[in-house]
Amino acid sequence: MSPHIRTDVFRMKINSIIDRYIFRELFPPFVLNLVFFTFVFLMAEMLKITDLIVNFNVGLLVVVKILLFSTPYFLTYVIPMSTMMAVLLTFLRLSGDNEIVALKSGGVSLYRLLPPVLMFCLIGGLLAYFMAVYGTPQGRTAIKQLTFKVFSANLDIGLKERTFNDSFNDVMLYVNKIDIQNKTLIDVFIEDKRDEKIVSTVVAPKGKLFSEPETFIFHLRLFDGVINQVGLDDRSANTISFEIYDIRLDMKKAITAGGNRKGRKEMNLSELRQYLKTSGNKTAYYYKVLMEYHKKFSIPIACFALGILALPLGIVSKRVKRSSGLVLGLVYFLIYYILLSIGLVFGETGAYPPLIGMWLPNVVMGGLGVFLLIKTANEQPVRVGFAVEFLQRIIERRTRKNA
Repeated sequence: MSPHIRTDVFRMKINSIIDRYIFRELFPPFVLNLVFFTFVFLMAEMLKITDLIVNFNVGLLVVVKILLFSTPYFLTYVIPMSTMMAVLLTFLRLSGDNEIVALKSGGVSLYRLLPPVLMFCLIGGLLAYFMAVYGTPQGRTAIKQLTFKVFSANLDIGLKERTFNDSFNDVMLYVNKIDIQNKTLIDVFIEDKRDEKIVSTVVAPKGKLFSEPETFIFHLRLFDGVINQVGLDDRSANTISFEIYDIRLDMKKAITAGGNRKGRKEMNLSELRQYLKTSGNKTAYYYKVLMEYHKKFSIPIACFALGILALPLGIVSKRVKRSSGLVLGLVYFLIYYILLSIGLVFGETGAYPPLIGMWLPNVVMGGLGVFLLIKTANEQPVRVGFAVEFLQRIIERRTRKNA
């Protein structure tokens, strides 16, 4: 075997060892960040769950189910964040231990460290894609059905005595007393504004609630009451007495407009495409659906954009503590999220194409990552803390104004 061939084989073995080493080092911080950020997002969801526990007396099993069904939606955003933080913390450690310097001294280019990072970003992107395309729609649908079951089974518990309840669309409900054993409402007052031309007030000494699980609708049956109607145009007034009067109630939280129709976050890819093809008018909801469609692809691709950005950030920040490196990564992810939020706001209104709104954050962060990577590979000075300094100045100015 010639010396050149032996050298090439040796380099291939060295490169393979380096790739496997970096690839293994990426997983522990990824898992830790995944668990931590998922826990943080779920704690925010606990505010809604607390309301269900207090008002509807739900059990532990229902709480666990809601948290489980909510996880895919959060993981769609947590996975790109965890991918970025894993790359950043790994290269912060390698730089802090002078392992990057040792690799450079051995003739290993910074670009040679990209393959394990890109492979790791590919795994993160596939996980995020699975959560966005399959996990989120099924989880959202399951939460909707579970929430409605809780409401329909315990709505009489959720209603409070001598309290104005506005849980229904354009209907204000007041109940003086609730008989939980017989599921009866006593001394009921209703203000109904669902008709734009007429305001109706209904007063009845007794009422009962019924639900239609297949249509996601509630019905309130009142007995021996009076309806007072006031015409808003001509100021006319009418009074009607009744023995039995049924009023239909739509829950704000449990159902969407159109009864059993899926919302855009509950649609899978084929349903989103079908809606975009069949929708003739480009309404505000059309743009929201279009944004949802592009988001299912752009957020998984963000794993690559943020991962490439994190590599040079970790190398040039070798003197930074790990806690400061974590803050640095969160700042850059915050910038990405701000760009994404701006894109959502303007894209949903049709101010500019949703394609730009969803993909511009990836282009900006990925372009910044490539720029920093080239400068770092060429040993050129790079300031990575400018984003932190910029946010600090904004916070200081706001603090001074408040003072």
